[in-house]
Amino acid sequence: MSDSTLHPIVQHMMDGDAMSQWLGIDVLESGPGVCTCRMTVREEMVNGFGIAHGAITYALADSTLAFAVNAQGQHAVSVTSTIQHLAAVQVGDVLTARAIPRADGGRIAHVDVEVTNQHGDRVAWLTATGYKRSSSWT
Repeated sequence: MSDSTLHPIVQHMMDGDAMSQWLGIDVLESGPGVCTCRMTVREEMVNGFGIAHGAITYALADSTLAFAVNAQGQHAVSVTSTIQHLAAVQVGDVLTARAIPRADGGRIAHVDVEVTNQHGDRVAWLTATGYKRSSSWT
């Protein structure tokens, strides 16, 4: 979960992020405005239908979004987000989330996050608006 090659802000965030740690997120790439994360779906993450609860893909996408935007240096939080669940996710699936910056207007950032499985199939798509606070990470 932690790696010395992570962007320092992302490393700091991961160190205190119990949810991302519980999910088992590995940050593969991180930097200002960019982030790619990976995790494996476990038994305790499924719903009554035996598929991953929608909150699992949402949480992975949300963490990826947060790392990408916060790595720009300002404290940032999501204001709105919408997720499309495009395919069922099973126990053992390896999910990869990639932040895709769309627009940055200073205080407001628009970012999409694509979530794919180990076969490269898109399983979810998150569209979000983030707000950058006046406080910074430095």
